[in-house]
Formats: sequence, C-alpha cells, structure tokens
Amino acid sequence: MDSKGLKKVYEKIDGYRDEMISIQTQLTAIPALSPINEGDGEAKKAAFFKSWLQNAKIFDTIDQYDSPDPRVPSGIRPNLVALMKGKSSARRVWVMGHLDIVPPGDLNKWASDPYKVKVQDGKIYGRGVEDNQHGIVTPLFAAKALRQLSIVPPYDIGLILVADEETGSEHGIQFLLKKHGNLFQKNDFIVVPDAGAADGTMIEVAEKSIFWLKIETKGKQCHASTPEQGINAHRAAAHLITKIDKLYKIFRQKNKVFDPPISTFEPTKKEANVPNINTIPGEDVIYIDMRILPEIKVDDVFAAIKGMIKEVEEKFGVTITTSSAQREDAAPATPPDAPVVIALSAAIKAVYRVKAKPKGIGGGTVAAFFRRHGFGAVVWSKIDEVAHQPNEYTIIENMVGDAKVFANLFLQE
Repeated sequence: MDSKGLKKVYEKIDGYRDEMISIQTQLTAIPALSPINEGDGEAKKAAFFKSWLQNAKIFDTIDQYDSPDPRVPSGIRPNLVALMKGKSSARRVWVMGHLDIVPPGDLNKWASDPYKVKVQDGKIYGRGVEDNQHGIVTPLFAAKALRQLSIVPPYDIGLILVADEETGSEHGIQFLLKKHGNLFQKNDFIVVPDAGAADGTMIEVAEKSIFWLKIETKGKQCHASTPEQGINAHRAAAHLITKIDKLYKIFRQKNKVFDPPISTFEPTKKEANVPNINTIPGEDVIYIDMRILPEIKVDDVFAAIKGMIKEVEEKFGVTITTSSAQREDAAPATPPDAPVVIALSAAIKAVYRVKAKPKGIGGGTVAAFFRRHGFGAVVWSKIDEVAHQPNEYTIIENMVGDAKVFANLFLQE
C-alpha cells in the first residue's frame, strides 16, 4: 500500500485511543487465573471477548477450541481463533496473545485496585494490561482499521487468543499445535507480542536452554565443636559451587545474537539447613540456574557437573543427588533473516523510526512451541516489561503505535 493509504490507516488507529482503554478496562475486570493459581480459568474472559468480536464484525470467522480441564468450573480452557480473509490464503499473518494472567500478589504494593483500570500520566494501570492485553488490543485494532476502511489485506490475518500461557501452555498453544496444527503453514508469519523492549528495537528470534538443577548434599550432622565426628554437607556444597563456576571456561562459546552472548551458570537459591550456629549440617540443598546457548547440549553440561560432583563426593565423603527443577532445551531459532523478521523490522522502522534487531534471550516464551513445530515465530512489542509486577501498566501511546506496526505488517505484499 502506498504512503497515502497507510496514512489513512494510521489516522483511523489514532482515533481508537478511547476504545483501546475501554476494552482494556473491561478485560481487566474479568480475572482469568489458572486453577494452579486458585482461579476459574479463562472461560468468562473468553466468552466476553468472543461476544465482543462477534458484535464488532472485524473478522470473517471466530472459532473456539476447548481443551478439557476438570479442575475449572466450566470444565474447559478455551482458545479463540479469529480470521480475516485476505486476497490470498497462501500465507497467513498470525498474532498470538494469551487470555490468562498471574495473581496480583501483595495488594498493599498496589496503588490502586489491580482489577480496576486506572488511567494516569499516559499509562493504563491494572493486572494484565501489559501481560498480555497490550498484545491482544494492538493487533485487534489494526485489523479493525482495515475493516472499517474496507481494505482487503494481501494475506489472511489471524488473531489467536490462548489459555494457560502463564502456567505451561498445556491447554493453550500446545493444545492447538497438537490437535489443530493444520491451522498453520510453514510460510506463515507468526508474531507473539508477549515481550519486548521500551524502545521497540528487540525482535526476539531465539532462546537459550533453561536448566535449573537442584543439588542435595548429605553428610553427617554433629556438634560444631567436634567437627571430626561429622561430615559437613554445607562445606562440600560450597566447594561444589566453586567448581561449577568452571563451567564458564569449559563452555565458553559466544553467540552475538544473545545478550549476554554467553551461557550462564549461576548458583541461586539455597534451602535452610540447620537452625542454629553451633551445629554442623548433615544436609544441604542448593540450586543452579543455567541459561545455555542453543549450540551447546544440555546433556554435555550435565555430564560436566556430574564429573565435578564425583570429585566432591570423593574428597568430602558426602553423597550428592541431583534433580531437575526445570529443563527446557532450546527450540530451533528463527533465522535472523527470516521473511517475518524482515517484514516486521520494516513495519517498526516505518512507524517508530528505529532500527529493530533480531535478538536472543535467556528466558523462555511460548514462541518456542511454534519453533519446535517448524514455524518461524518472533516475539515483539514496545513495552516497558513490567509484567507480574505490582502496579503493572502499559503506555497508551505504545498501544496506538504497536497497532500501527501491525497494520503495516498486515498490508505488506
């Protein structure tokens, strides 16, 4: 589309500010917490949104795919898929958001009711307004602008609203990919607006493997005045921590797509051992958080750790066992020069006048599920990354700007 046509689309989106705030307000008032978080799931929020979409007549079809879950009153975890027909179905441009939220946490840390939107200083405050209602509202109003201007996009446009993103995605995108994978084609564009940067320049294309290791050391408890009568599990565990630091030298590969460009191996949590100072602990439990570059096998790292454990066991006479607190092997990366990356970069530059770059991150996103199925998904939004925090907010101007970015993407040939 020429610049004159795009200008009309952008002007239409500029007029949606109040509507964006309104739907954010309505969505925030319907908490969608998973049963793990003592909630009733997403059924009420999905029902509201499905009705809203039907009345708005933006999309040609709206389908609901329910994942059975007896833990919630409705018995289902709903997933909505709305589709706008384009001139061609040879490619679909998908944007995926999630309906569920996390609990607000300590209410004393909130300056307002987390389930009642507060608008102040150009921001919307409330639980879920950034994570992930920002990512729902922005493509929605981009599509609305096209519909109201009677513009038929070059390709089909799809909006996916999933359940269960915050607690594993078993009933959300994993369910859709497993049971309804025929929705997607290998050359589709898939954007997940569920993470980003404040300046809008990060397009996430890759993730490190996540490996959280629980390490339990057992020795023999005794009085601290007679250490020779026991085996100090804490001393042995501390020695192991210093050995694990050598992983930085063993696995020193670098990948400039990531920041930091290395694998990280950090001791983090430690469980309490003995309650008093004058006791030699017979047991000690520590955790290691590892974010491993995709080109390094997690099993190779684990093998190196097991070798260190054996050395510590022999030196201190302790027994050490391990268990995985979490393990997610890295999904194949979306190539930095993939068509979706190039197209999205062009849209960002056109709207925000900045150069976006493909990046890798140490955390995990639901884009990994697409990538494991062979779909080149990317993650992008212009947000301040305040998800899960008290006083969560999103910036109104960013909602409007991101909607323009999606409209630009939808209109690219």
